[in-house]
Amino acid sequence: VEEKTWKGLWLEYRTSTFMDNIDDKDKFDANGIPKLARGRVPIQVVSTASRQMLEPWGPESEVIVHKEEVNESKESKGAFCPPLRQFDFRGHQGNMCVGNAYAVCDTKTLESNADDDHVGPYSEFRVELGIQYEGARMRLKLEYSIKDDERVLSETPILHLKNMIVCRERDGVFPSESDDNLLGAPGAPGGLYDPPPVGGEDQSFQYMCLDLEGHASALFPYAIDQTNGAFDNGNWCITLDWTPGKMRYQLDRKFFGGSKIKGLKTLELSEVQSGDAESWRPNSGPTDMRQ
Repeated sequence: VEEKTWKGLWLEYRTSTFMDNIDDKDKFDANGIPKLARGRVPIQVVSTASRQMLEPWGPESEVIVHKEEVNESKESKGAFCPPLRQFDFRGHQGNMCVGNAYAVCDTKTLESNADDDHVGPYSEFRVELGIQYEGARMRLKLEYSIKDDERVLSETPILHLKNMIVCRERDGVFPSESDDNLLGAPGAPGGLYDPPPVGGEDQSFQYMCLDLEGHASALFPYAIDQTNGAFDNGNWCITLDWTPGKMRYQLDRKFFGGSKIKGLKTLELSEVQSGDAESWRPNSGPTDMRQ
């Protein structure tokens, strides 16, 4: 890992699902989709990653340790993932790199299934996606949790989106207000470049799409059913589409349904020059990338 100091503006979105100060009847819209509350002011956060050697020495002794702290403060924002080893970058563990992008995952299993942390159901599910380009980086951090009242009603309670953090970062310096690549017009130009499959009608209603400053858009589920076979064995996807200057990138974290939601089905990165993006925009409908 290349040791860098990323300085970023983090903006948090919280879902109404876990807001106790809102009446239940006001938490969702007419389609049952939760409302998003956007933070008023971004937080300045400094992020670093370093290699460390543990004892005794061996292939599994070298780890990547992440550290994220609020600027000019000792307050830690808490890295999403624990220290990562070489063999942690495997599909069933939810961690993978592709090109200039990556995805990592961390989970907490239900007490009834504490023997294997790579098989659900889970009580907590955290996912991070990131793309970097010429000293700039855009990241999404999504945190899902089960509701206390649903824990006792089902052996596979639904994971609900709790919050999402958008991290806009630069190598060594905080983004300025005039940084068009990170803080420019909201939304991916023309919408998602290559919309991924999101299942049938019932499953597609479990998603929301959000336009983000910096010519970006994100697609993600707000509720994930952990029941094996749910939605005709449907898979899930979290997408980040970002156009920083001359390039356009779309990162799709496609993952299995049911008890295997931690595991990656694929991690797909599309890249095209932004000036040619419309000419090469896929027109065959939502499909998986050819392997």
